[in-house]
Amino acid sequence: MKRCFSFLMIVLVCVFIISCSNIETKEAAPQSATSENGSQNQSEVKDDVSAKNVVQVASGSKDHTTLVTAVKAADLVTALSNAGPFTVFAPTNAAFDLLPAGTVDGLLKPEKKDDLVDILQYHVSLGVFKEDSFTDGQIIGQVNGGNITITKKDGKVYVNGTAVIVASIPASNGIIHVIDKVLLPSPANK
Repeated sequence: MKRCFSFLMIVLVCVFIISCSNIETKEAAPQSATSENGSQNQSEVKDDVSAKNVVQVASGSKDHTTLVTAVKAADLVTALSNAGPFTVFAPTNAAFDLLPAGTVDGLLKPEKKDDLVDILQYHVSLGVFKEDSFTDGQIIGQVNGGNITITKKDGKVYVNGTAVIVASIPASNGIIHVIDKVLLPSPANK
């Protein structure tokens, strides 16, 4: 009987030690990133394992440095790092170079932030629109309230009749369609 009691005490002590070590492990788990005001901010979470979101994909592209600079200047990094899903029509650096001289520099000025946000949001749709699902004449609503029109011609997909989709890249929170022209919203598109 004494041996049984001793054995039972050893088992209880072992269970207690194991349960305490699990509590310490859970308490030591890394916390999610927070902004200066204490709110959670997905764009600041470091994760080298999961698929990249649309901002991380664009940031890793040498052909999209102008777009990334604009997204940062417009304070849209956090919004585009969220769950989405988003379809982003991402102009290349060469596409921005086709704009009149000084246009990009002008839009990056703080007093032009509203115009920059409007243009960038005209490049984003809510939902995932894959290239093979586009239909000729399809109209897609954009985040800024405007619409774009998809056309198909000679095996190519065009946005608003001028920008050609040259590549499509899946992301964890949507898809990016690389385009060769910048889309400019007009009152007719809203």
